[in-house]
Amino acid sequence: MNSKVIERRFEELKDRITDVNLTIKRSSEGYSDEVDQETFMTWGMSVMTLLSQVFGLESLQNSQFKGYYNDFDGLIEDYKKCKAVFNAAYDDYMNGYIFSLRGLVAADLMEDGLSQAEDLLNANHKDPACIVAGVCLETTLKELCDREKLSHGKLDKMNADLKKAGVYNTGMQKQITAWADLRNNAAHGNWKEYTDDDVKLMIQGIRCFISINV
Repeated sequence: MNSKVIERRFEELKDRITDVNLTIKRSSEGYSDEVDQETFMTWGMSVMTLLSQVFGLESLQNSQFKGYYNDFDGLIEDYKKCKAVFNAAYDDYMNGYIFSLRGLVAADLMEDGLSQAEDLLNANHKDPACIVAGVCLETTLKELCDREKLSHGKLDKMNADLKKAGVYNTGMQKQITAWADLRNNAAHGNWKEYTDDDVKLMIQGIRCFISINV
């Protein structure tokens, strides 16, 4: 799911809390409030599907919600716990915290890729080094598009969209275009169009770009 679909689904499930709340009534024993099980379980299953897709099956959010959901016996206490976990997950997603975590992971992965590119360059393999660095650049742009709720596309389009969104300025947009040209030359066998030093500067520049923006 893309970010807009996820956001819309979060809003739908938040609105459906009202449907569950409307079923709250005093238990027949009179010592606690209870919730209609079918309404709660339908909402809860939808929430778990969303949480597992957004945060992961083993995430804290999904694990806690699932635990309270499985403990639900019709009384309001476990429903309140489930609702609290959902609301916390909703706030994390809507405030961009999930992307902050993803950004940290993405930065680590890109650093691994750039280190591989450096190793290739040091071994006199500038052409695959350039391609690997280009992959790191494109992956980073996709990560930034996710953060800004922009659609993925060709590198040039993502570059233009991110500049338009104010993520970086025109100068950086032009620099990214220059890096993409190097990558394209490498991918199409135009190996005499660039040098080892060009690739070295490309790797250094992309690393700096990632450290600032991801």
